[in-house]
Amino acid sequence: MDYFEKIEKKPIEDLTWNIPERKQGLINVIGGNGQSFKTEIKISEFLIKKYPLQEVKTILPNVLKTQLPQLPIFVFLSSTDFGSFANETELIKVLNSADYNLMLGDLSKNTITAKIVGSACCYSEKPLLLTRDTVDIVTSNRPEKLLMNDKIILFASMAQLQKLFRSIYYPKMLFLSQSLIQVIETLHKFTLSYPVSIITLHNNQIIIAKNGIIKSVPSESSNYTPIMLWQGELAAKIAAMNLYNPDNFISATVAAIF
Repeated sequence: MDYFEKIEKKPIEDLTWNIPERKQGLINVIGGNGQSFKTEIKISEFLIKKYPLQEVKTILPNVLKTQLPQLPIFVFLSSTDFGSFANETELIKVLNSADYNLMLGDLSKNTITAKIVGSACCYSEKPLLLTRDTVDIVTSNRPEKLLMNDKIILFASMAQLQKLFRSIYYPKMLFLSQSLIQVIETLHKFTLSYPVSIITLHNNQIIIAKNGIIKSVPSESSNYTPIMLWQGELAAKIAAMNLYNPDNFISATVAAIF
């Protein structure tokens, strides 16, 4: 399969050398609800300490405004009665104001939130990495339009991708029992059909897929356990490395993993 490569060790051309010395770029960290927002703040702080970013904004629903200090890092958007984002136009404006967007989730699980967030993501003109429960939220409500946005990156579990494939009646299915090669073949065909990028984990291999090209990296090379992969830190590294290497998604993601 000339479209697939398994990368066992850190590439010689390591893109971490492309991290600039001077601060540049704006990343939005988006998510949270009335009861849960610690991950968004924790990952925002991680990005600020780890990378020379000009600015990091933490985008939260305004139900949290009285619970947090009034700092420039926080941007509060209109919220629903459930404590999540309520205004699609506001969210689209925020998405298009940054150089890169990282949507971590902790969103209220209801049809209103799913419709607002899912629809807003369709109109993102800037790179938008969706992970954790955000993937479930945005793919639960007619995700075909979302999948046609080439700015979308899905950092999703195999179970989440399985639900996504079912929801659009994709003719090939993903199963946890499949071999790595079977999963690679399916993701190859899927990313030729849809311009979204995909990052997932199967058989202890972190799989990266875009435009039919697939790379995999052993999960132990990331220094993250399978559970830790979904806590947001690796997603933040991937966002930062792709911000600095906007035309080289797969190599930048590989560099973030190593």
